[in-house]
Amino acid sequence: MSAERPTRRPWWRSRWWMPAFSLFLGGVMLLAFSLGGHTADGLKALAVMAALAVLFLLGTRSETLQGLGGPGRDERWAAIDTRATAFAGVVVMTVLIGVWLYELAKGRDASPYGELLAIMGVTYIVAIAWLRWRS
Repeated sequence: MSAERPTRRPWWRSRWWMPAFSLFLGGVMLLAFSLGGHTADGLKALAVMAALAVLFLLGTRSETLQGLGGPGRDERWAAIDTRATAFAGVVVMTVLIGVWLYELAKGRDASPYGELLAIMGVTYIVAIAWLRWRS
């Protein structure tokens, strides 16, 4: 008989991961705003991210926060995450197409939106090819 070792959760599934990551992003935002000369806005962004970190840290009874934050994830949450990510991608793609067409119709430079759409399209095609090759 072989004794099974208890499985340890990866560090990114720890209850401390999302609060720490939220604070890290808040610090990055503060730095970016400060470099741009808007330190007060950076402090506001850091405060929002710190509040989010506290929410993740203290919201241990919420299945939704646990699923978002890491420790409560399982196969069901992986499927929910995949569908939510796809939905968000469709919304962003639709908005980008709309803004790109609007800027073109107004005779303005729509290239930033066109470039983002091109990146999205190429990424999608590469992902399809990669996933097809792997299966």
